[in-house]
Amino acid sequence: MEQTSSQTPQKTFTCQLCGLSCPYSYYGQKPPNTRAIVLLEECFVTRDPFSPDKDRFLVLGSTCSLCRLCVCVGPDCSLFYTKRFCMQCVNKHLGQFPHQIQAELAKKKQNPKAAVS
Repeated sequence: MEQTSSQTPQKTFTCQLCGLSCPYSYYGQKPPNTRAIVLLEECFVTRDPFSPDKDRFLVLGSTCSLCRLCVCVGPDCSLFYTKRFCMQCVNKHLGQFPHQIQAELAKKKQNPKAAVS
């Protein structure tokens, strides 16, 4: 089947831990059509499909700053603490994170079905 030049291939973000897969429209720190927003990390973003406002967007994920794995922003897949870390690297290097982060993760392990706020 021929592909016409007017069709652009859809870019897809896929979390390498949970398998979440979603089309994304931009990768970087300054999403298009936004006013003065600069994200703290290079992210995969998409326009918010639930908002008629074209300036609204959703951050899907990023890459782990240690192992470079693509991970979503879900709490079971990654943690942002000055940089993005996949949960595999967080668990491997837990002792290097501040005590508050360690305590929060310990609480989460004790009560895995607790609602995330």
